[in-house]
Amino acid sequence: MNSDVEDLMPRLLPVEFESNTVQLDLNGPPRNPQEYLRQVQLEASLCPEVVVAQIDPKKLKKQTVHVSVPGCRAAPTGLCPSLSWQQQQVGNFSELRQRITKNRIHWSSQTLDDNVQMPKLTDEVGWKRFCLGEKVYMDTSSCDTEVEAKPGLDYSKVGFPPFLTIVSRLNQTTVLMVLEILIGWFEEREFVPQLGCWLYALLACLEKPLLPEAHSCIRQLARRCAQLRSTLESQEDEKLPALNLLICLVARYFEQNDLADQPE
Repeated sequence: MNSDVEDLMPRLLPVEFESNTVQLDLNGPPRNPQEYLRQVQLEASLCPEVVVAQIDPKKLKKQTVHVSVPGCRAAPTGLCPSLSWQQQQVGNFSELRQRITKNRIHWSSQTLDDNVQMPKLTDEVGWKRFCLGEKVYMDTSSCDTEVEAKPGLDYSKVGFPPFLTIVSRLNQTTVLMVLEILIGWFEEREFVPQLGCWLYALLACLEKPLLPEAHSCIRQLARRCAQLRSTLESQEDEKLPALNLLICLVARYFEQNDLADQPE
């Protein structure tokens, strides 16, 4: 280390040295603290400023890293949507996202009804009850619970639909958190209409470019939808369009192309 470099670095232990210590023997043990510090300084001054390791490339072993990225199960025969259908859904979804972005401030400023009590961010049980309703969350009724607005409908029982006045209030942290909560619930249970409505609405509010955790979350959703679709036996199954739609949006709109359905 030369003197120029030393001048740029503050001395943590300033010590005055006598002139007779200049010829200090580096091979001998220091006799006092001053000689020890001087010995350290002299050894440091002999070190090169830049050290380059000499590596023989022939001695390096080639390493191959295998990364397994699980995809979606292929759709059973007759249950795979056409490419034109997928493109149409992506177009509709893109238009919806643009409308939400354009009118977010207007809808978020609207007053919520008195019965709308939105859960706190980390309240998993609260969000499940809020979105799915007590009947579905507690598994006390059929999965075909009607969620459309009706006079006197108790939303605490059947779940609050994802009204624009509600989803427009959710920031990206909340959107991703609720997605993770609902997808985690879906991993162990069947598909229900309330779940589909909320997943579609949350995806419509999910901003691009995606965060890494958002990538993982929506891919998990597509794989679960494909898994459930593989158990269906008929094109007339009412769950098929919703499952195909969610897979399509994740793969085609959010560019998880390895998960996309490939019609024959």
